[in-house]
Amino acid sequence: MKAILPNAEQGAPLRAALYMRVSTGRQAESDLSIPDQRRQATAFCAARGWPVAAEFVDAGLSGTTDNRPELQRLLEMATGGGSPFDVVVVHSLSRFMRDAFLQEMHVRRLAKAGVRLVSMTQEVGDDPVGVMVRQVFALFDEYQSNEIRKHVSRSMNENARQGFWNGAAPPFGYTTVAAGERGARIKKKLAVDTVEAETVRLIFRLVMEGDGTSGPMGIKAAACWLNERGYRTRGGARWGIGPLHALVTNTVYKGEAVFNRRDSKTRKEKPASEHIVVACDAIIEPARFDALQASLKARNPKASPPRVVTGPILLTGIATCASCGGGMTLRTGKSGRYRYYACATCAQKGKSACKGRSVPMDRLDDAVMARISDELLTPERVADLLHGLMDRQTRKDADYAARLSALRAKLSGAEARLGRLYQAIENGIADPADPTLKDRVAAIKTERDIAQAAFDRAVAEMRPEARITEDRIAAFVDVMRQNVLTGDTSFRRAYLRAVIDNVEVDDTEIRIHGRRTVLERLVMGGGAAPAGVPSFVREWRTRQDSNL
Repeated sequence: MKAILPNAEQGAPLRAALYMRVSTGRQAESDLSIPDQRRQATAFCAARGWPVAAEFVDAGLSGTTDNRPELQRLLEMATGGGSPFDVVVVHSLSRFMRDAFLQEMHVRRLAKAGVRLVSMTQEVGDDPVGVMVRQVFALFDEYQSNEIRKHVSRSMNENARQGFWNGAAPPFGYTTVAAGERGARIKKKLAVDTVEAETVRLIFRLVMEGDGTSGPMGIKAAACWLNERGYRTRGGARWGIGPLHALVTNTVYKGEAVFNRRDSKTRKEKPASEHIVVACDAIIEPARFDALQASLKARNPKASPPRVVTGPILLTGIATCASCGGGMTLRTGKSGRYRYYACATCAQKGKSACKGRSVPMDRLDDAVMARISDELLTPERVADLLHGLMDRQTRKDADYAARLSALRAKLSGAEARLGRLYQAIENGIADPADPTLKDRVAAIKTERDIAQAAFDRAVAEMRPEARITEDRIAAFVDVMRQNVLTGDTSFRRAYLRAVIDNVEVDDTEIRIHGRRTVLERLVMGGGAAPAGVPSFVREWRTRQDSNL
């Protein structure tokens, strides 16, 4: 189809629009390709007597997609009626598009509006042969782009396998440091940012333990807590549910940065076999990180329905049938005068699925509570369970010392830079009215304040009341016994779910399963606040007889 050019029919010179593009940010920053494209295009139009009516520049954007702001603006102006130009001049067809289908679609769209695409280095006509040649050029450009993408991807994958960072912005809590040179390229690795890392530790502590006045927080509650106290992301934005959830589920914080997780073009998840794990310094202990993932999974409403957590029945969602593993649910008799825990599988599918069992509700509730109170909630028993944690506290002293030293250095550096600026102002070297100087002073003050807050949090973690002691264990046991024996149902259920994963009901015995990690967390909180929904992992006590 031949484009109809009104100005050409009337003998008037064609009005030209210049479109220029480079693919990478590095090309855009060097500022060489764009000026060269502009110089050649201007000379090309001048030689033909075409006045330049507009310029459009997309810097650092791929030609494999039409999702480019300036290209879209060009297309809207050209096809919106009353176009201010008659031809679009590009250095080569690949500058306009590197996708054969998209290029042909937009060329025809322009032609329908009376605008023609002209390549300075690949001039083709509008006859069938010219259209075929243009389409061949487009196919070759697309093939070349795919080949380049393949080679770049292979190089980046190998770079990751060697333990280097591939240049994207590092995750919050990390920075990049030079780790060597390969030719003209400087290889980088992830390193812990001492200030941001303290905020990361705080976030994990909020979600796993709370702030000392509540139990473990959900993602939304933690985001609100951070925003209310002035914590911000690296870019200065408030924390949202999405970014915070992405942070607490990112394996980089346990020392495993994952590269090649998604397809760079489609953003679809790649198979786990193609993922490349890059080792880096951990901010959160791997065991602690994995425990949080299990907790988040268990808190998911798809895993634990809200009625299991807030319902009126003490052992809902906890008691299970030993024969089939199904839940024990409420059954009543005599118009509700008698209440039982009965196997749901048997009740719903019959005895062919499970022989079933039924236990009076009060009897099972009392048996579980008495066993927990008499056998678990004693200072000796709790101290024995937490012996390993108390040993780990001692081993962490060296880690805390290193953290404090790094934070102190960061704080001292910011204060020293502020001091030099103030000295320059006092000596008349710098003008205090200079807006650039004011911005610099404000930025360093902010950096100093953030470092001071991080230092104070790290010091607080080492305070005596933040450590598990015999007195803290005794206080925890007293509060716990009182609440599990005499508290109201909702409070007893919250405590019960904090220390119990599962109660297996058999014909002659019940087996109680729980986890040591939740007990550690409760002792640190003094037993004053219920924890979140536990996951069903039976790793509380090491000896089988203690589960009986």
